[in-house]
Amino acid sequence: MHRIQMPNVAGMFYPAEPALLQQEVDQMLQQARPAVATPPKALIAPHAGYVYSGPVAATAYAALRPVADRIERVVVLAPSHRVAFRGIAAPTAEAFQTPLGTIPVDREAVQAATRLPQVGYLDEAFEGEHALEVQLPFLQRTLGSFELAPFIVGEASPEEVAQLLDLLWGGDETLIVVSSDLSHYHDYDTAVRRDRATTAHIESLDPHIDYGDACGRNPIRGLLLAAREHGLTAETVDLRNSGDTAGPKDRVVGYGAYVFH
Repeated sequence: MHRIQMPNVAGMFYPAEPALLQQEVDQMLQQARPAVATPPKALIAPHAGYVYSGPVAATAYAALRPVADRIERVVVLAPSHRVAFRGIAAPTAEAFQTPLGTIPVDREAVQAATRLPQVGYLDEAFEGEHALEVQLPFLQRTLGSFELAPFIVGEASPEEVAQLLDLLWGGDETLIVVSSDLSHYHDYDTAVRRDRATTAHIESLDPHIDYGDACGRNPIRGLLLAAREHGLTAETVDLRNSGDTAGPKDRVVGYGAYVFH
């Protein structure tokens, strides 16, 4: 029997009804206007509930429009919110399910990754985790058909993450996605200052990012290192927080959309 990773947060972080989910994602993508001259090889997108971070995430995914038909595989790295572990977790699942359909896992890529000492199978890391899952409907509506190489990053060094990305880097057929929000639960003005500072680090490919700056600090730092090695540049396409989208301004969460080309 083929094992399918079922949705954890459908009906909570995003609509569980397929038609409503498709309509919501398509509307956010249509409203996004990323001014990107060169198609991205990699991107960073936030992972909160769609009402909060969806418009920011859509700005990153909309930048893929010119190359959507070229992308055949997406490597997604997300932080762990529920399980503490050392290294990088891979799934045994052969597909991931969302209300929009089933995405096949690139088993060859995942098996190759598990030959690295820092990568191992750990299905527990995917159970209940939202950070990877909320990226999938955006990918489905942007790309259509693709294979997924999904990983949850625990305590891992930038070098360990970059080594995984190097292994799966590929060519124009491979997209890399890192899932991360920015600062958490500061007042609006403090969050704006902190998130601008984090954005400056990302734009300069400087991996000195602290835990309080981004929950996806570990995969971000690895991507920044890999981007330097592969000669990429980083560009900010959106930077807002929950106080700008759908929440109060006394305790906000920061969201940034970044593309690397």
